[in-house]
Amino acid sequence: MAALEPRDTDVAQTKPDLPVVAEGAQGVLGRSYRALSVGIVSVVLLIAFEATAVATAMPVAARELDGISAYGFAFSAYFTTSLFGMVLAGQWSDRRGPLGAGIGAFAAGLVMSGTAGVMWLFVLGRAVQGLGGGLVIVALYVVVGRAYPGRLQPAIMAAFAACWILPTVVGPLAAGAVTEHLGWRWVFVGIPVLVVLPLVLALPQIRRRASGPAEVPSQDPAAASAASFDRRRIRLALGISLGAGLLQYAAQDLRWLSIVPAVAGVGLLVPAVLGLLPPGTYRAVRGLPSVVLLRGLAAGSFIAAESFVPLMLVTQRGLSPTLAGFSLAASGGTWALGSWVQSRPRVEPYRERLMTLGMVLVAAAIAAAPGVLIEGVPVWTVAVAWAVGCFGMGLVISSTSVLLLKLSAPDQAGANSAALQISDGLSNALLLAAGGAAFAALGGGAVAHTTTTASGAGSHPAAFVAVFLPMVAVALVGAWVTTRVRGESR
Repeated sequence: MAALEPRDTDVAQTKPDLPVVAEGAQGVLGRSYRALSVGIVSVVLLIAFEATAVATAMPVAARELDGISAYGFAFSAYFTTSLFGMVLAGQWSDRRGPLGAGIGAFAAGLVMSGTAGVMWLFVLGRAVQGLGGGLVIVALYVVVGRAYPGRLQPAIMAAFAACWILPTVVGPLAAGAVTEHLGWRWVFVGIPVLVVLPLVLALPQIRRRASGPAEVPSQDPAAASAASFDRRRIRLALGISLGAGLLQYAAQDLRWLSIVPAVAGVGLLVPAVLGLLPPGTYRAVRGLPSVVLLRGLAAGSFIAAESFVPLMLVTQRGLSPTLAGFSLAASGGTWALGSWVQSRPRVEPYRERLMTLGMVLVAAAIAAAPGVLIEGVPVWTVAVAWAVGCFGMGLVISSTSVLLLKLSAPDQAGANSAALQISDGLSNALLLAAGGAAFAALGGGAVAHTTTTASGAGSHPAAFVAVFLPMVAVALVGAWVTTRVRGESR
């Protein structure tokens, strides 16, 4: 597939009234881009704080709402609706742009959860929040593709990655203090107030630079509408959301009856995935399909492994939850550093090699983490390994975003961005479900109820190994896929 490189002249072609010559020498914080950049980066920063803060407050919320049995659904509800939101955003972004609506839904879901008096209403709020989150994440990619020239896109992607540094370190502590002194509800209802400023800054610039239907080759309005809004894709989005939810449910319940929702989930998921991702994705066809596949392999393997790191440190080495969380504190900084490295213009000719290096570092970090199951290995080795792995993730994740925009025609930016995020989110869910099932099957489910000491007596180290080693294999497959992300020669 031939790459469609975004150029500085792309803005002039769709917005001829803009002073393109003057903007050509500006950076992302130049006068023409400053309000837009600050606005959309603020949105990402708030989402990052929410992600770290809500996870801290969730156990207290579930306990007070007498909903421990539904604890997992508070997470899966967010994920399943976000998948639908991603596909909807891909269609919507190719027409008008859902960023404002997505932020509104995200905030409304937080308020619903923060004011809920029963667990089912709390879960419903998380579902609304997930829908908004799916709309927002795809809309942000489309805004970057439309509003910024190609030379600035790596820099704004690096800024998105940098937004996670402070929340990764401060978010859990701040959320813990708020939960302890003010109550868990304030963690949820406080964030929506903060979205007003980003909206005020960003929305006018988005309407000016990145809204409206992208240009399509056809001059027929009916054909253009059909190209940008496909009801079949919406039905497939419902299928992928329901299928993922059923598989998650089946993975949490290892009884033989779980075969029924698992089969139903696969039946819904497979045709939906084949219909929503670029043709050839799972065959690693060169170009866009391999970029989308790589995103899923990288995100899924790393996030699935990372989810078990704090639990492993608490149950196997006797660390407190706070210290276990701090073992990952440096990861936000090294992730941002990797994203910054890939954004440098001088490394552009070596992007594919950097991505290969990144996936090798990810595989090495995942392989090194369970070394702390050996008593003589210092626990700080996990922090070092994860910092290295996050540097690799910074190289890979931001690069997949940049390559996707280069390989996408303007009228396909929304749909392709949605495919990238679907690959990311779906692999997270499926690999987490598979890892969780392996963990439980080897007795890991009893770990959380086991009183452990520094020696790890009574714990189940094999259950953790069953999670980490398969993720190493997935990451190594991702390293091979990096050799196929460049499109065919023109």
